[in-house]
Amino acid sequence: MVHELPYLPNNFSLEADLLDQLSSRTGCQRCLSGVNGQMLLVLHDVPKPGIPERKALFFWYDTQRWHGADGPGLQSLVHLLDQYAKAIDQQEAVIDDADTAKEIFELIRQAGPLARSSRNLYHALLDAAARFPKDRDLRSARDRAHENERAADLLYADARVTLEFIRAERAEEQAKSSDRLARLGFRLNLLAGFFLPLVALGGLMGMNVELPKFVMNGFWMIFLGGLLFGVLILFIVGYKTGESSEED
Repeated sequence: MVHELPYLPNNFSLEADLLDQLSSRTGCQRCLSGVNGQMLLVLHDVPKPGIPERKALFFWYDTQRWHGADGPGLQSLVHLLDQYAKAIDQQEAVIDDADTAKEIFELIRQAGPLARSSRNLYHALLDAAARFPKDRDLRSARDRAHENERAADLLYADARVTLEFIRAERAEEQAKSSDRLARLGFRLNLLAGFFLPLVALGGLMGMNVELPKFVMNGFWMIFLGGLLFGVLILFIVGYKTGESSEED
């Protein structure tokens, strides 16, 4: 029977029941069965980064043997599974070398579609193998697809965990930096508080006004008094701050 669906390979002669289950679009990965024993596998090629569309690959069983777009047999299916495994291995090498959140984010964008596509591919082959329990090649393809699915899921999970670890590590570093800045600011404030009385007295005594004689003759006493007042400020501020830190 000649089909009218342009995306199907020209060497496929699907029965009417299989054609009725198809539409103008290739759709998701799945296994379709006909009433006369024929079967059609609709699979997707390895997802490309940044490309939402999926290239469909078809495998047809004519009640006697399997056919792919390149000819009889499941060699194209084996090649497809090898391509998935290669793509997963490449991403695993990237995650080992990635050390920035941007690199991990780009990896997650690629690992997510790869994991979903691997999972759907496995379920399509699982359905097909269940209908042909004695087909050793199909069972081998199913088991290989399951290995790819597990590896892709682990890759996606590792990428997400790595991203969370980087975020936590950066937050911890920022918290430490903020704590160091706070301590430094506190010390500078104490130092400013220590010299505040001297600065105030220096400004008062340096004004262009006539000062009493006891002020002019008691310079060192005023200077020592300013120091003592500064020490008192340090003690009061430091003691209160120490109490607050212990309560926290």
